[in-house]
Amino acid sequence: MDAFCVVGTVCSEDATTVFADLFMTLSDERLVRAADHAIDFAARREREAKRSYARRPKKIADVIAQLITRRGYGRIEANEQLSDVWSVAAGEPLATYSRPGKLRRGTLEVTVTNSTIMQEFSFQKQRILAELGRKLPDAKIRDLRFRVGQIN
Repeated sequence: MDAFCVVGTVCSEDATTVFADLFMTLSDERLVRAADHAIDFAARREREAKRSYARRPKKIADVIAQLITRRGYGRIEANEQLSDVWSVAAGEPLATYSRPGKLRRGTLEVTVTNSTIMQEFSFQKQRILAELGRKLPDAKIRDLRFRVGQIN
């Protein structure tokens, strides 16, 4: 007698397969529900981890570093240091007619007052690059780009 047959009744193969299919369907539904539950649980856990990270105490050094980066104070300090080194590297006579600008991807943009000064800088470009490399090795200045403009 099969396990699916009711006592006192005659079981056929068709009834057994129907009961087996029903049992498998119920098992499949349980597996699907369990998988859905696991996915929901993982999503809730991830959300909670993000929220708890936001509530955790942070190191003061990390907070200050984020603030300095967000406000741009580090860039201002670097630009002041670059201006000081520029006047030494370019030489006092030429430095009065120029101003260092932004440093992007190893190229320092320099604004000069007129084309004559720009040509003089192009003649002395290698010397100035070498001097900047000695004074500011962390800046990694590989090239200078000159443009005519106003300096204040």
